[in-house]
Amino acid sequence: MRFRIQGLPAERFAPLFALPDDELAQYGAVRRVADGPRPCRVSLTDAKPGDELILVNYEHHAVASPYRMRFAIFVREGEQTFDAIDEVLEQLRKRTLAVRAFDADAMMTGCDLTEGALLEAAIARQFADPRASYLHIHFAAPGCYAARVQRA
Repeated sequence: MRFRIQGLPAERFAPLFALPDDELAQYGAVRRVADGPRPCRVSLTDAKPGDELILVNYEHHAVASPYRMRFAIFVREGEQTFDAIDEVLEQLRKRTLAVRAFDADAMMTGCDLTEGALLEAAIARQFADPRASYLHIHFAAPGCYAARVQRA
């Protein structure tokens, strides 16, 4: 089963880094300095201590279904959007993940809790259901959005 993992679009967040803190607040965002490995949802890499981040509330599932979702995410300045076929980066490999499958109507068709080292198997299980149109990966403990997966 071939799959494509995508981070969030870098251009969506780039303007936030030039805003003063009071204007960031209007977007439900705050500037932070990483004190540990904070996951950037654009590049799907972890920030290093000292990196500047924006913590923003982001609607990652803007759909007309009961599964519409938004949550807080970190983004790092100057990153490129991760987009690759059959590649799982370390950021996902080293965490416990929730994998959620959705059909073309944005209704959940299945879900899986897995260690990142076993992500490919969880993706294959969810895509084994022909109704599954796309997947969302979430970091299991905080519940926040990590990445989107499509069939490749």
